[in-house]
Amino acid sequence: MVAMRLLVVEDDPRLARVIARGLREEAYAVDVCENGSDAIVQAVVNSYDAIILDVMLPGTDGFGVVSTLRARNVRTPVLMLTSRDAVADRIAGLDQGADDYLTKPFDFGELLARLRALLRRPEALQAMLVRVGDCEIDLQSHAVSRAGVPIALTAKEYALLELLARRVGNVVSRADIVAHVWDDNHDPFTNAVEVYVNRLRGKIDRAPWPPLIHTRRGAGYILSDVAPT
Repeated sequence: MVAMRLLVVEDDPRLARVIARGLREEAYAVDVCENGSDAIVQAVVNSYDAIILDVMLPGTDGFGVVSTLRARNVRTPVLMLTSRDAVADRIAGLDQGADDYLTKPFDFGELLARLRALLRRPEALQAMLVRVGDCEIDLQSHAVSRAGVPIALTAKEYALLELLARRVGNVVSRADIVAHVWDDNHDPFTNAVEVYVNRLRGKIDRAPWPPLIHTRRGAGYILSDVAPT
């Protein structure tokens, strides 16, 4: 997951809150909607890294949602949640274009594990440990260290660092950061991105360590052990 933005589609408000809260504690940015029509609009308009989709929804059900998204060439990985446990239903979901299927009730740890597996698929199994100079970022445990010294980060700080780490050596724009680290409640006119970059620098790049987070003026930020020219 990751500096990742997720869409949770669940019509049970209590369960939706539980799932969203648990995912946010794991540093995911999460949007929530409760019906199939809204899910389709959200998934087409926004850039999500994965969708957690209930089958039994008012209006367009989960099967219809994933079928419509695939017809519109939205390739976002979809994990379907349902109380249906019949083999025929699982086959139907997968045939419509879902990537995985989890039956309710489920263990939240299994949900996270399946989500991590989905998020690794698009780019051929990325390594779970990223090293940039003397900085190590464990994408599974969220442990971060520099020169062997553990660094404690908040969920949002970690999400920002992971996004930079997954694109190490490449410029990550402010728009990309907003899209993947914040959810729909974020005010795009605030300076939250700059604030969190500065907070992260205060922990990752503190003396005597050389800086790893660099600014490309007018373009964005780069995580690299070589200062950009």
